[in-house]
Amino acid sequence: MSFTIYGAAGSGSVPVEAAMTLIGLDYRVIEAVTWEGEAERDKVAVANPMRQIPALITPAGETITESAAILIWLADAYPQARLGPRLDDPRRAQFLRWMTFIPAAIYSMFWVRDVPSRLVGEDAAAQEELKRRTAERIAECWRVMDSQITPGRFLLGDELSVLDLYVAVASRWTPRRQRFYAEAPRMAEVMRRVDDLPELQAFWTKRFPLGDDA
Repeated sequence: MSFTIYGAAGSGSVPVEAAMTLIGLDYRVIEAVTWEGEAERDKVAVANPMRQIPALITPAGETITESAAILIWLADAYPQARLGPRLDDPRRAQFLRWMTFIPAAIYSMFWVRDVPSRLVGEDAAAQEELKRRTAERIAECWRVMDSQITPGRFLLGDELSVLDLYVAVASRWTPRRQRFYAEAPRMAEVMRRVDDLPELQAFWTKRFPLGDDA
């Protein structure tokens, strides 16, 4: 039996899909572009009452939501893929720290940005100011993370992890890669390395191409 993931190209499902691709799992994607309206969000309701992506259905029928939780679960459930430090690994604490920092500090900003009227109503000027401020907040968070992490070949050392996949996707969102490179120079080279992984080239092209912002 295969996995089912509710997701969309360019979304928070992409690092999950990338991890499953690297592990070699059989999965299908139900496209649900939730930022495009109620009908798209309703597609996800059967799996996640929050109507948010990603939502993963395991072959056993279990539902897992929240991108960080899914990524950590995949790394732990498939240790042979070596996509995350084990419980007794000294890198585990920092792995958990940054895997939760991204959704708490960065990913959460996009619930606001996708539909600004949720917080500021229909005032166009207020919506633009909200978008500007959240973009600055995201840039600040990348700067803080860069100042606190000491990458090797990858973010946690010499081995690729789901953290690298998570950052590779989230850093493609607003304020986009060029700003990320400026704010997070130590992580920048790592992300270029993740972008260039041969085993993910076809995947990135299909699910989240970088375009001119690389």
